[in-house]
Amino acid sequence: MPANTADMRVERRPKLFENVAQQLRAQILAGDYPVGEKLPTETRMTELFGVSRTVVREAVAALAADSMVEVRHGAGVFVIDNPTLKISAITADMGNRISRAVNVLEVRMGIEIESAGLAAQRRSPSQEARIQEAFFEFEALLKQGEPTGKADFAFHREIAAATNNEFYVEILDALGDRTIPCDRSSPWYSVEVLSPDYLGGLQREHLRILQAISAGDADAARDAMRAHLVAAKERYRQRLSGQQADYSQNHMEAAAKPALKDTVRRSVGR
Repeated sequence: MPANTADMRVERRPKLFENVAQQLRAQILAGDYPVGEKLPTETRMTELFGVSRTVVREAVAALAADSMVEVRHGAGVFVIDNPTLKISAITADMGNRISRAVNVLEVRMGIEIESAGLAAQRRSPSQEARIQEAFFEFEALLKQGEPTGKADFAFHREIAAATNNEFYVEILDALGDRTIPCDRSSPWYSVEVLSPDYLGGLQREHLRILQAISAGDADAARDAMRAHLVAAKERYRQRLSGQQADYSQNHMEAAAKPALKDTVRRSVGR
């Protein structure tokens, strides 16, 4: 894949209803519209946002699909309680700072290490099969040179599902697949995370997790998941080191140019 692939990607412009939904979501999470409160009428929202009724309806439908609001026919649109949306809002606006990636990884470690152990103890045959299917889906995409982010997230999600505790799945869903760096929608996506070496390393780590869960070894499953997430954290640290090295190199080259010009001028003047 060309080195400048990331630079060639065309960012899709958000649709009008997505902008309206984002603003409403931010207002709800900020407490402007508490749980149980009614949103402004459709007519009022067209005035507030300067859009058509169709756009407002699509925005409300998007919020309803996220279980953030409830449309009560004849009464209006009301805010409903959904704690996991607060996590989703954080990950949706976390930018591309590596410091935020490390913070999210720490949260994942607190959740996924134990979920791996529980999955080893509680998985059903069908749940184990789904974990393995996600593993081999990642492998197939890797061999085809296709993006693996969705399969990576599916692998982790199926492990959470195998705990038979729905809260592990809900929290992982709230964090979302944007927390997977080899997913193209991740704010930390970069060309290097599509390299065969990078992805092959991930898959070897996944294999150790899968083998421990299949063996019913809870301690080994926790250790394998911990090693996987610690390795991810180390990869971010290496990326930071690379950024520092690039800055130092560019700074040295910029500082060297005036000195070179002075040397050339002195040589010409002799």
